[in-house]
Amino acid sequence: MRSHYCGDLLEVAAGEQVTVAGWIHQQRDLGGLAFLQVRDRSGIIQVAIDPDQEELLSVAKSLRNEFVVSVTGKVRNRPADMVNSEMATGSIEVTAEVITILNKSAPPAILVNEHEEVSEELRLKYRYLDLRRPEMQQKLLFRNKVAKKLRDFLEAENFADIETPILTKATPEGARDYLVPSRTNKGSFFALPQSPQLFKQLLMMSGFDRYYQIVRCFRDEDLRADRQPEFTQLDIETSFMDEEAIMGMMEKMIRQVFTECLDVELGDFPRMPYAEAMRRFGSDKPDLRVAMELVDVADLLKAVEFKVFAGPANDDKGRVAVICVPGGAELSRKQIDQYGEYVGRYGAKGLAWIKVNEPGKGVDGVQSPIAKFLNDELIDQIVARSGANSGDILLFGADSNRVVTDALGALRLKVAEDRGLVEDSWKPLWVVDFPMFEEDGGQLHALHHPFTAPKENDADKLRAAPTATLSRAYDMVLNGCEIGGGSVRIHDQAIQAAVFDILGIEKQEAEEKFGFLLEALKYGCPPHGGIAFGLDRLVMLMVGADSIRDVIAFPKTTTASCPLTSAPSRVSEAQLEELAIKSTAVKEEQ
Repeated sequence: MRSHYCGDLLEVAAGEQVTVAGWIHQQRDLGGLAFLQVRDRSGIIQVAIDPDQEELLSVAKSLRNEFVVSVTGKVRNRPADMVNSEMATGSIEVTAEVITILNKSAPPAILVNEHEEVSEELRLKYRYLDLRRPEMQQKLLFRNKVAKKLRDFLEAENFADIETPILTKATPEGARDYLVPSRTNKGSFFALPQSPQLFKQLLMMSGFDRYYQIVRCFRDEDLRADRQPEFTQLDIETSFMDEEAIMGMMEKMIRQVFTECLDVELGDFPRMPYAEAMRRFGSDKPDLRVAMELVDVADLLKAVEFKVFAGPANDDKGRVAVICVPGGAELSRKQIDQYGEYVGRYGAKGLAWIKVNEPGKGVDGVQSPIAKFLNDELIDQIVARSGANSGDILLFGADSNRVVTDALGALRLKVAEDRGLVEDSWKPLWVVDFPMFEEDGGQLHALHHPFTAPKENDADKLRAAPTATLSRAYDMVLNGCEIGGGSVRIHDQAIQAAVFDILGIEKQEAEEKFGFLLEALKYGCPPHGGIAFGLDRLVMLMVGADSIRDVIAFPKTTTASCPLTSAPSRVSEAQLEELAIKSTAVKEEQ
């Protein structure tokens, strides 16, 4: 039905006969002359119908956008003054000899041949039309290329691609599970995996040494631009490698993918401890393209009469910090108030500020409603420590450590984006030395998951000081996005039991949820560790998309629904009865 893809015709000699097939991208009727643009996934080619081809001209004039056609004709070079430099194939065209209409199309619900501002709901409802658009096809084909390069690298490093179950049991991965009722075991449920974590550890215990899988995972959680209820990750696990070896190999893999897919050299991957990332950037995934940092000034403000500063400055759990915005003194009061509302989302009660006019002149060199609470020496010290210059603005956070860190960390990125302070570059790093546990509501939780190994390989010491213990975890961060996270795993039964104890997981509960893992640890478990990369998020960054929905063929909306298929949907009472389930939602409606 076709001899060539449209985009491949540049490699065909002029005068050679070809057949292409695809969709009508555009039709131009010039009276005695007609031109068509035919599109397939490889690109667009112009088809010319000469004036003496009356029958073909009649067929060409009947064509509409998105009709499916095949065209047979000869390739020819376009005259120099007719070359279209905006098309990859703009230097050639096909002179039509045969045009066959393979299928007609109704007027498309969304435009394919030009950019149109339509709602995402409409795009997802007519996703098959949205995916015909060249930019969407390029993104998905690029995703395919990235996945292949990742596979090629891992296969060359002797990793084996092994599938793990989709129907499994609920495990604590930090989000809600999607549950699947069992018909054959009424009242019991499978869970869709949040990750293959336990199975890949079992594969290491089985002697498979190096495993990988590009796998679908499921999390029933609130959605954002970089989250979906079902997503794809590159899952990796390996035995007899410590964290340095694993990170080194993963760096090499990501460097190679960027070089081969984008012709980009990523440069160094610095290592940054979690505590430093939170202190300097207010985030465990710092965007190093933004030069602004959080600067602590609590020690300078303990004796001031301004309680907004003095309270947190004298509280062991408080923090007073500042970010210096270059050229920010030009911000209006309205803009500053809007930033104040923004940090309010993170619990901040307000946003104090100082505009720096002349550094070194104390109160007389600044403009601020809080200047009256500070003396010349304090202002000069704050200005000097923050590195502020004339024309800058200082934005303060004063509250609990958590509120200040979260609020200023988010504000730093918001201001940088608004004011064009984000460097156009790639800035990767590893964040390491995470705390083993975090406290929430008086209860300790694993910062990653309960199978992450602690740096303190002594069960008694771990129990004695759990919050002071660091884990052997590591996250790969790129331009403010965590693209991969992993750790060395616990392979010692005593350490695993201690972690469960600290987390308040009773022996009976541990046996019920993880008995198979605990049993396997008895039989010669090797030291092992791994990492998982979010493939959707990685590709999103590489193609410069704003949302992972742009690099997933059939994504869900932010309400975890599919406008295309109207999923999720109700099922019949007969199906529910077969599964021994009653729906309270149906009852309430009735």
